[in-house]
Amino acid sequence: MAKATDDTPQALSIAVLTVSDTRSEADDTSGHYLVEALQEAGHRCAAKAIVIDDIYRIRAQLSAWIVDEEVNAVLITGGTGFSGRDSTPEAVRPLFDKDIDGFGELFRALSYKEIGSSTVQSRAVAGFANDTVIFCMPGSTGACRTAWTGLLREQLDSSHRPCNFVGVLNVRGRDA
Repeated sequence: MAKATDDTPQALSIAVLTVSDTRSEADDTSGHYLVEALQEAGHRCAAKAIVIDDIYRIRAQLSAWIVDEEVNAVLITGGTGFSGRDSTPEAVRPLFDKDIDGFGELFRALSYKEIGSSTVQSRAVAGFANDTVIFCMPGSTGACRTAWTGLLREQLDSSHRPCNFVGVLNVRGRDA
């Protein structure tokens, strides 16, 4: 990751994980949206994968990325609801060194404006693991768009003021 000047946006290497028992690369609209959005914002897609909704497969993929010094952030879509095998929060929370409580709170506030009380069924979570910031959002493309445009785009932008998570990544020891 190259060091940014005061106002020069800093490109991050971001991995995208889709958690789904039914999606394939051909119909992973949420994952594709996130890749396109992060690239349009000047970031690099470090990796993209799809795993079934299984706690241990989610943890295995996420663990590989959080030990990879080239991955600064991970965006996870899917598995955050209450139905069936939804288990993304249970898979990722034990890996967090620190929770980002405000992400889920603010995501649901933004989502409420779009889908009303149905947003209570979202268990969007975020945190840091091994100096990597991780955001987990619902599997719909609309939810990913809400998270990206309402929160992630700015918080992954090193020029966003008064603060952003890129600054935290630099403070936490990443080469900047």
